[in-house]
Amino acid sequence: MLLQNDFFLDPPSPRLPKRERTRYRLMRAALAVMSARGVAAATAQEVAVVAEVSNGSFYNYFSTREALLEALSLWLADSLCRHIAASYAYVEDGAERMAIGNRRYVLFAHDSPDWTRLILGLVDAGASIGQHVWPYARADLRLGVRQGRFRPVNERAAADLISGTVTQAMRRVHAGDAGRAHAIATATTVLRGLGMAYDEAADVACRPLPAMSVALPSLPAGKG
Repeated sequence: MLLQNDFFLDPPSPRLPKRERTRYRLMRAALAVMSARGVAAATAQEVAVVAEVSNGSFYNYFSTREALLEALSLWLADSLCRHIAASYAYVEDGAERMAIGNRRYVLFAHDSPDWTRLILGLVDAGASIGQHVWPYARADLRLGVRQGRFRPVNERAAADLISGTVTQAMRRVHAGDAGRAHAIATATTVLRGLGMAYDEAADVACRPLPAMSVALPSLPAGKG
């Protein structure tokens, strides 16, 4: 996989094979085009122009525009989830781990509006970001079940609850209809939906957030 660093916005090593360097340029160019024009308006031809490759070359790396969107969604979901999960690796309580993940994504919508616009645009375009995020949430869900913290009806319903609630909360915050406090309210709601009593859920959702070791850089602009 190309992603040699966490956010692949620095120039790739010249020691990488040419094919990997070109793939990097295309993905970075896609970020620039989508940041400027939105995911829905971005075309494969524009991405190829910004990456300084031929339109035909684009399809040597991504069979379709949708394949590019999937590659970006996998990278974004994996990068964000790995860093969020690393921040609470020491936390043993499955409920607290779930709350931290929920809060981080909602706060992300408040603190990183440009990246959030990109992520929501990818979701609206049909990219499978939720599927890439789910294994991390599922691990915390199963831990909480083993600990007796959660009592979901089943995992599929729990997945819909978690993904749907957090994604909608991100949209609301990104639109300016709610502020940072909405992160705690969202986490409390998810914990309640997973079977926790209100007072317990509210207490867990209000615990101090662990620090993140990395922040997303600014989105690229112009040529990659």
